[in-house]
Amino acid sequence: MTATSAEAAAEATPVTRLLLEWRAGDAEALNRLMPLVFEDLRTVARRRMVSEGPVTLQPTALVHEAYLRLVGLDIKWQGRVHFFAIAASLMRRILVDEARRRQAKKRGGGESKLPLEEADGAVETAPELVALDDALQDLERMDARKARVVELYFFAGLTIKETARALEIGHSTVERDLKMARAWIARHMQSSGDQGPGESDGTDV
Repeated sequence: MTATSAEAAAEATPVTRLLLEWRAGDAEALNRLMPLVFEDLRTVARRRMVSEGPVTLQPTALVHEAYLRLVGLDIKWQGRVHFFAIAASLMRRILVDEARRRQAKKRGGGESKLPLEEADGAVETAPELVALDDALQDLERMDARKARVVELYFFAGLTIKETARALEIGHSTVERDLKMARAWIARHMQSSGDQGPGESDGTDV
């Protein structure tokens, strides 16, 4: 069996079949899917949790909130890797929204900076998460693909290979995008003290 056919066989799982059934209009397929992926989603959720300050969400609650958002999505699912990438992205969005609410309640200190190199598996306080999310949103406005690569690799925890598969691009493209995006975000966050969160420093990606 070739590497390509082996990968295809690995993707021919109950998870993938249920995703296809869900995409085809079977609303109950998502309910059958969740027991198969729940523990893996909890693992993703624990990595994404805000672990300093007043924690108002637990991993299980985060998974359930992501589930509610998944129900309303209309996505052409590409398989298990794609599903977990989207779920992790939704969890990050939920945590960022929660962090912004927490920050709004206690205004007054500057935002601390979180280097992108430390983002994977790092302790994420509310200000750090918000500051990094602002930088990622500015990057997305300039180059959506690079922002997506950063999100999948650093935040969803996908490998280079899995990120390439999820986005249907080459491994070398993922590596190049990560290198350029890391440098851009570092410059953005260094200068964010002089700029509003929605402004760009004008540096090309």
